[in-house]
Amino acid sequence: MPKQKVTIIGAGLSGSLLAIYLAKRGIEAEIYESRGDMRKEEMSAGRSINLALSDRGIAALREVEMDEYMLAEAVPMHGRMIHAVDGQTKLLPYSGREGEYINSVSRSGLNMALMNEAEKYAGVRFYFNEKCVDFDCKNGGAILENAETGERKIIKGDTLIATDGAGSKVRDAMLHGGIPRFNFSQQWLEHGYKELHISPGDDGDFLMEKNALHIWARRAFMMIALPNFDGSFTCTLFLAHTGENSFEQLERQHLAGKMSSGRRRSVEDEKSLLDFFQTNFPDATPLMPTLTEDFFANPIGNLGTIKCFPWNVGGKSLLLGDSAHAVVPFYGQGMNASFEDCRILNGLIQRHGTDWEKVFDEYGALRKENTDAIAQMAEENFYEMRDAVADPIFVRKRELETKLEHAFPDYFSKYSMVTFREDLPYKVAKQKGNAQDKLLMEICAGIDNISEIDLNEVMEKVKTV
Repeated sequence: MPKQKVTIIGAGLSGSLLAIYLAKRGIEAEIYESRGDMRKEEMSAGRSINLALSDRGIAALREVEMDEYMLAEAVPMHGRMIHAVDGQTKLLPYSGREGEYINSVSRSGLNMALMNEAEKYAGVRFYFNEKCVDFDCKNGGAILENAETGERKIIKGDTLIATDGAGSKVRDAMLHGGIPRFNFSQQWLEHGYKELHISPGDDGDFLMEKNALHIWARRAFMMIALPNFDGSFTCTLFLAHTGENSFEQLERQHLAGKMSSGRRRSVEDEKSLLDFFQTNFPDATPLMPTLTEDFFANPIGNLGTIKCFPWNVGGKSLLLGDSAHAVVPFYGQGMNASFEDCRILNGLIQRHGTDWEKVFDEYGALRKENTDAIAQMAEENFYEMRDAVADPIFVRKRELETKLEHAFPDYFSKYSMVTFREDLPYKVAKQKGNAQDKLLMEICAGIDNISEIDLNEVMEKVKTV
């Protein structure tokens, strides 16, 4: 029987990991990527946001023997470090159990490591500067256009898996006539994001707590910072696109100047930006010597959720990762969910072989309700991070959850179920976690200090929800 050949559209994180999974099963993989080879090109500024690698993603990396390699270059983050306007900080641990934390990893570093590992297999081939511009849902052929020559060609394997992200051309083909009654929704947040930077100290040391995800929560907006291996922090500013305290407001003079006279940012532009940061993030501003350069040079990104279904056209193609279920980044689960996609798909191939239609149908039935669940939780967590972490009742609830996890090993908060329980489907974590959250918030609203609480009594109540 001839070897199966799978076409993968997109050489990002999930596409590269998937190629390794397939190669380990003796399935050939040809991966087509619209951009150049990131291992040979300089990454564009403002798009290299760090990622939070947690147990679901680690479980997939473990199956391809890449977990130890990647964790060696990750920075553990044990909790959220909350920064008040007056400079006071408070650490809210992610878990009350030893060894449960998330890991800050470089997106590009992880992607390059996965590509390098995939290329060790004889049946894997990467093709760069080959953009998928369309997909024929009837015969399974993808139309590619070379970014350098403009030449077009049609490629077709035994099946095609689209890991080409939120802007997937394969999904567009399914939506625009490829599949009757194809369901699709796209929901944007009113907020966008911009990447900024905190440099390491003179000796390469960290200028803030190394093992934490830092949050400056300011109700209508916020900034976060994740540590890098080199002592720096990647910061992300989340602001509304328009209105008060928005990107429009901070960039108005800058953009108007560029449009009217072609001038660069003015002293007034920089002063307006610095005033905003010194007012809202006074402890971070002195650590950001390139703030004005980063802010005016880096692009504003959009934040949205994409849902669609069905994900497959018989056995001809499958949507996987962000092409099927793009989520906002506020639960740190975008990459982890996509890696879990690969792990689940691999298990189904083990069970059913290369009966692609059967594999893809069962995959969609298993994953759809769970990716919908994490999409909703990710949006909810945006408002939690932006608003609730500064709420005394919420802070007490997190302290109570930590104590419960320390005292009762079988208790898991909603965050822990999502982040540290790769054996638990997202849907179950959402249902059980929401019920627990409601109960604990009610308890913490009625007390001033969690030392007043009988943990055994609380645990008995938790068991009933």
